[in-house]
Amino acid sequence: MSKKHLDARRALFKKLPSVDELYQTLDVKNISFPRHIIKNMFRKILADIRKKIQSGEIDKDIKSFCIDKAQHELNKLTSFNLSNIINGTGIVLHTGLGRSPLSKELVLESFDRIYPYSNLEFNVKGNARGDRNSSIQDIINPLLGSQSSIVVNNCAAAVLLSLNTLSEDKEVIISRGQQVEIGGSFRIPEVVLKAGCIMKDVGATNKTHSKDYQNAINSNTGAILYAHTSNYRVVGFTQEIGVEDISKVARKSKVPFIVDAGSGCLALFEKFNMPIENTIKGYFKKGADIVMFSGDKLLGGPQCGIIAGKKKYIDMIKKNPLYRALRVDKLTFSLLESTLRTYISDSEFHKNNLSLNLLIRDRVELVKMGEMILDEIPARKIKKYNIKLIDTMVEAGSGAMPIDSLKSIGITFNKKHITPNALSKRFREASPPIVGYIKENQYIIDLKAIPLDCSKTISNIICKTLS
Repeated sequence: MSKKHLDARRALFKKLPSVDELYQTLDVKNISFPRHIIKNMFRKILADIRKKIQSGEIDKDIKSFCIDKAQHELNKLTSFNLSNIINGTGIVLHTGLGRSPLSKELVLESFDRIYPYSNLEFNVKGNARGDRNSSIQDIINPLLGSQSSIVVNNCAAAVLLSLNTLSEDKEVIISRGQQVEIGGSFRIPEVVLKAGCIMKDVGATNKTHSKDYQNAINSNTGAILYAHTSNYRVVGFTQEIGVEDISKVARKSKVPFIVDAGSGCLALFEKFNMPIENTIKGYFKKGADIVMFSGDKLLGGPQCGIIAGKKKYIDMIKKNPLYRALRVDKLTFSLLESTLRTYISDSEFHKNNLSLNLLIRDRVELVKMGEMILDEIPARKIKKYNIKLIDTMVEAGSGAMPIDSLKSIGITFNKKHITPNALSKRFREASPPIVGYIKENQYIIDLKAIPLDCSKTISNIICKTLS
């Protein structure tokens, strides 16, 4: 390296501000954040910049560069990481965006009931310790047709806890065609193993018969497990034995029959011209002893897993030490209770069940919403970017209704003036961000998963983004 370059590098090192200098320059004293965390962040920034100077990557006004870099990282550090997003993907139950959307009214109502304290585990009338699951028993059991129920932190936990309680060191019988894998590499065989059980698969991938279950039962059988294939379908030369027939086999052999339903569907979707989905009540009518399902999918509530069924089995599950590790808190219980109370009947639910109301909206409603959005955008922008409404087809999301598409409406833009990728980036950088999708080289903001009261926000963001 030449002397000139060495001297230039030394000059850059000399101009590097100290941690205290950065602290004073950015007026960090007024920020309500632990001082040592901020200083450690500054130290890391300066260490990284020293490496870049050493390798010759930086040859600019070093002090301004350091201050800008520190300010950028400080803004990130002091901003909330979890923030609201406009879901323009059309997928109502979007796993990456928090699954079931919750209405403001439902959230506020739920919070008010637990502030500042609540009767989570206190029997006010009896002046004694209570059961945290009691808050939902009077609502959930009549809705489901179950004797008792408990709540854990998700459906995977529900499966793990139920199998461990009823079948530890014993065989769990399951059809080969039901050994599902869902997002995050949750696999039924691995969960069965982690629960301390021995998996005994029966039948073939495409066909399983009653006799397969019957022949597999022995003195070491702990349970029969039926897993709803919620995120895929096997079609063609297939046969899946129904829940009712499996329950007869289980009952004859006095073996617990457990159903992993995946999405917790309580409503008869066919009444809303929606794809048919098995209801939890339907599983019990067909003879299931235990049914496990998610609270944050088709139920429309917070993230949790619900285990419902015969009281003798639920009581056993409650006594399992694992239950304490997997149970949920007061806010989840409060949100779940509010969600359950939105179900007026199988075919009617309150507007505060935002997930269900978004799912059942038809194209007529969505077109009206789209027109409201476009009416707030200047005509010259509509013309320049050829902004228009188009028919789209979307998925429900989170493994629900996997082969069925839902009719929707999307907003599109002329890619002549701006590319779909550039549009996607701009909208993701908006406040709040809009997450849409690109299909056939066209950027789309789908309206299916966007509440009506976000219409004006969408219009404003489009105007600012395309300015």
